Amino acid sequence: MSAQNTARSVRQAEGLDPVRALQRVLYRSAKQDRTRRFHALYDKLARSDVMWRAWVDVATNQGAPGVDGVTIDAIEADGVAGVRAFLDALADELRAGKYRPQALRRVYIPKAGDPPGKPSRPLSIPTVRDRVVMAAAKIVLEPIFEADFLPTSFGFRPKRSAHHALEAVRQAANRGAVWVLDADIKACFDEIDHDALMAQVERRVIDRAMLKLLRSWLRAGILEGGVVSDVEAGTPQGSPVSPLMANIALHLLDEVWVAKGYQWGTLVRYCDDFVVVCPTPARAEQARDLAAGTLAKIGLRLHPDKTKIVCIQHGKDGFDFLGFHHRMVQSWKQPGRYYLQKWPSARAMARIRAKIRARTTRRHASLDMATVAAELNPVLRGWGNYYRYGNSARKFTAVDSYVHERLACLASFKHRLSGRNWATRFTYEWASDLGVYRLTGTVRYWSANA
Repeated sequence: MSAQNTARSVRQAEGLDPVRALQRVLYRSAKQDRTRRFHALYDKLARSDVMWRAWVDVATNQGAPGVDGVTIDAIEADGVAGVRAFLDALADELRAGKYRPQALRRVYIPKAGDPPGKPSRPLSIPTVRDRVVMAAAKIVLEPIFEADFLPTSFGFRPKRSAHHALEAVRQAANRGAVWVLDADIKACFDEIDHDALMAQVERRVIDRAMLKLLRSWLRAGILEGGVVSDVEAGTPQGSPVSPLMANIALHLLDEVWVAKGYQWGTLVRYCDDFVVVCPTPARAEQARDLAAGTLAKIGLRLHPDKTKIVCIQHGKDGFDFLGFHHRMVQSWKQPGRYYLQKWPSARAMARIRAKIRARTTRRHASLDMATVAAELNPVLRGWGNYYRYGNSARKFTAVDSYVHERLACLASFKHRLSGRNWATRFTYEWASDLGVYRLTGTVRYWSANA
């Protein structure tokens, strides 16, 4: 039976849309035969339904324009007809083999929570047309590699999240593994070896046109200061396909761990961020050596200053992972028993304070205070929805107090009131009347179905 007929039967049986049906067929084919190498993938990119789904993904994420200056709003200016014309022209280029990616636009953004003066993070921005084709490639390739990915990997995968990874860490530590390899891969997205990465891709894909397309993205030059520079390693941050490519490369670490490293500790990896929870310091050191040796095969290395081994027994030390600070805390119900708890890290707290501060500066004094609060609420709600699944009550109270203070100080400036006795002028009830979203009381117990 052809892939088209199989997709049609699956769609009719399960009521799936055409793109989802295609992904299901690719996933099942890859899962059933672990040695199968796919040879007819490139033609799927130009399918109208795949292109439209890719466009929706790109348009939803918005993002800045690339080197050509074309924005998403400009493409949408003529409505659905304009988008269709844009996608049809792009699909024609793909079918004719005339599509060529453009150079990436280099921008620098400060890392949230970092002090002033610290180096900014470089991002390489593809054009909108390139992002659409990359998103289409992700739609086609992801189910094939998802069939191979292992339970140690949690980042940028369907039906998996950072909270699944955090729960795996908690369970491993509470089973008695109190030594943690807190690993940091140095410049992962900038240093992945192209040949090693493509060798991993070729384990599953032999479609020459698709492989050529992937290599063209990896080698696309970077425009900075009016000069286009060549790229010899890395996968550009800012492209839709980049997380998938990083997971494909780092899958090698997962495979080695399942074969050898499981005896030394539990690996929990969220894309390029990972920890290994180990029972003894010797095994943590062995885990570090195994990780370093494996990463070297794909051109990567552990950061010598940021990679460390910590002992979390009896709350002796803690570590940061996925925005949370993790530390063993003694149970108040069972004295002498310690359990791993987590709350927003110092960097996460600095990040939310910076966002609150930016939205309550004196330049906002001309606005109605309820409007200022309304602009703050989505920021607070989004931050709180992530950190609510933890032992975050005290940190949430601190953030609420900071919001109250910033709003009261802004109101004092707005009404030209002197002195620092803002708490007696602008009370809790005053802040509540503004409709400020409060984090206090929103902490919840996380489950896989949350």
